[in-house]
Amino acid sequence: MSDQKFSGTGVALVTPFTADGSIDFPSLEKLVNHVIKDGVDFLVALGTTAETPTLSVVEKIAVLEYVAQVNNKRVPLVCGLGGNNTALVLKDLAEFPLNKVDGILCVVPYYNKPNAEGVYQHFKAVAEATDQNIILYNVPGRTGSNMSVDTVIRLAKDFKNIVAIKEAAGNMSQSMQLVKSLPSSFSILSGDDDLVMPQIAAGFSGVISVAANCWTKEFTSMLNAARKNDFATARELHYKLLDGIGLLFTEGNPAGVKFVLSQMDICENTFRLPVVGVSKSTEQDIKDYIAQL
Repeated sequence: MSDQKFSGTGVALVTPFTADGSIDFPSLEKLVNHVIKDGVDFLVALGTTAETPTLSVVEKIAVLEYVAQVNNKRVPLVCGLGGNNTALVLKDLAEFPLNKVDGILCVVPYYNKPNAEGVYQHFKAVAEATDQNIILYNVPGRTGSNMSVDTVIRLAKDFKNIVAIKEAAGNMSQSMQLVKSLPSSFSILSGDDDLVMPQIAAGFSGVISVAANCWTKEFTSMLNAARKNDFATARELHYKLLDGIGLLFTEGNPAGVKFVLSQMDICENTFRLPVVGVSKSTEQDIKDYIAQL
């Protein structure tokens, strides 16, 4: 829909590291060019997949500025910027180079488990502190609490710069309630790679994807076919990718996707603790999947 700010395939970029644990900027450049060449519609830097909790503020800003430089406005750029301390999120809003981005992805506060009013007040404070487009991010598997459809409706109605949601509750009934209840100008993006095809059929606008880091061409083709209501093609690609998507997440994110990217010679299979690489058996399963893909 033309009045939506974000639609299609967004990719939650990993942060490549060298063997000594420092940020591998040449590999990050390679990754950004790879995903743009193979058809993503927008980039997300500093999301969960970027191992953002292990980056210092200085490193986060360096990654964001570098991605913006490499992208060079070819596609829209979103910055992950959220947390469970509202005051600290507002401080980051003031300090990060948000003039280089087209929106921010802001997660529901985690660990504290605020009630619905606390969630509303958190996002109210964020929305009033910036003119940036805001994508809400509901991911109860990581935050410990689910943002209700009623809270999303209230936020969308009250703040014109809250323009989208990344919905990763894995709940098709909740997904359909969002589509039914929100205006057509509000983008509803999937955060569950394995559910994207049926969610597009239900009325979602797109996805912020992990799998699009590596199987970019297949994933964007699947999404584009679904958005054109060509569900014969979309279904075929969905089932071709389904086992691979499962393997990416079987031992945590971004462990699986970085192993695939290392096989593609895009970045090293290197992490910062507490994330570690996948087991040898999962490595073999991924290699077998890639061989038949």
